[in-house]
Amino acid sequence: MLTLVPGCSSDEPDPLVVLGPWTGKEGEAFEATLKTLDDGTGREYTYEGTRSLRETLVSQLEADAPPDVAILNSIGELTEYARRGKLRPLAPEAAERAYKPWAPMLLVDNRQRTYWVPLKVDLKSLVWSKEGTPDGDPRWCVGLGSQATSGWPGTDWIEDILLHRAGHDVYEEWATGRLEWSAAPVKDAWTTWSRLLGDRSRASVERSLTTSYDGASEDGQPLGLLDSPGFDCTHEHQSAFIRYVYAGEDVSVEPSARFLGGPPEYRSAFEVAGDMAAVFSDDPAAQELVERLSGPAGRERWRAAAEPEVRPLFPHTAGLPPAPSATPVERKIDSLLTSPEQTLCFDASDVMPPELRDAFHRAVLEFFRTPTTERRDSLLRQLETVRVQMNENSGGDPSFRPPEDICAGPRG
Repeated sequence: MLTLVPGCSSDEPDPLVVLGPWTGKEGEAFEATLKTLDDGTGREYTYEGTRSLRETLVSQLEADAPPDVAILNSIGELTEYARRGKLRPLAPEAAERAYKPWAPMLLVDNRQRTYWVPLKVDLKSLVWSKEGTPDGDPRWCVGLGSQATSGWPGTDWIEDILLHRAGHDVYEEWATGRLEWSAAPVKDAWTTWSRLLGDRSRASVERSLTTSYDGASEDGQPLGLLDSPGFDCTHEHQSAFIRYVYAGEDVSVEPSARFLGGPPEYRSAFEVAGDMAAVFSDDPAAQELVERLSGPAGRERWRAAAEPEVRPLFPHTAGLPPAPSATPVERKIDSLLTSPEQTLCFDASDVMPPELRDAFHRAVLEFFRTPTTERRDSLLRQLETVRVQMNENSGGDPSFRPPEDICAGPRG
């Protein structure tokens, strides 16, 4: 926790509390941004960074002590908080930057309003390899562990496969609870993932299940899966953020589409994620802070404060050209993210209600251990039961469902 702008008297307002997902170098860069950001309010900021974001926020809400601003990557969670009256609609200045697919408008109390805005984004449909790696059959690195939500690297695989083999219309229907989990395109995505990974020994499976997505540690530092002991692999399917573990190395990155076997017309689709800021308090200074953080000046300060390996990526509409010191990898990712020809679709599991998302994470771990048709069908039946329950809980009220428009062009 860091309190910024020291010194206050007894009649000064309490510091604004910002809760976010960034720790380590990412957290330091964001704290430095807050420290240098002139928001015009004269307020202090307290930043709380945690990898257990949902658990921390739920605990604070239950104690009736929410942060003023929280930064989340889950549209499903944000929808839940909005419909429960925990979020405040954004002021017009920030709402203008809340474009699809990261921040579609939400229907709450029969009114269409904007409740969050992306601060930074990531491109997910990427494959990494070492420079000079033969362009033959890839041996895939897989690390499914995570501190809070193990399994999401596997759900990213299945989402990306479905997007590129079935197209963004089917992807949207599935992600937003309008397509059954037993549907043929969904089954195909799970089977394709198993086929692409190939036969794996029991030791290899257990290693993947217990190793973090950012690899085995070396002297307490993350070590990419391409470099990790025991991982005899040539390619890694992972989001743009993973570049931080390969800083200074000769790595290549390319779109994942050519590895997934989908038709050519779906190759211009990309899965994306985002870290979105939402206001939980009635303090006008919280709205002003979000407006400044999401604007060009705030983003320039943030990028300047971050080391190259954790430098944030921004949506093109309110983004910046690549930094003068950007690496070739950084420039390649930025060009893919901001190309007007691309269709960008938000991470499907982060659109789903939290209960369904968590069940999806667990199911992927079980399927990875036992990738049989029987096990797949059993897991999909379980996930379909959760989907039906979520839809029934909505009672037909669209306010209780995630937004259906989660794919758009980068300028949309």
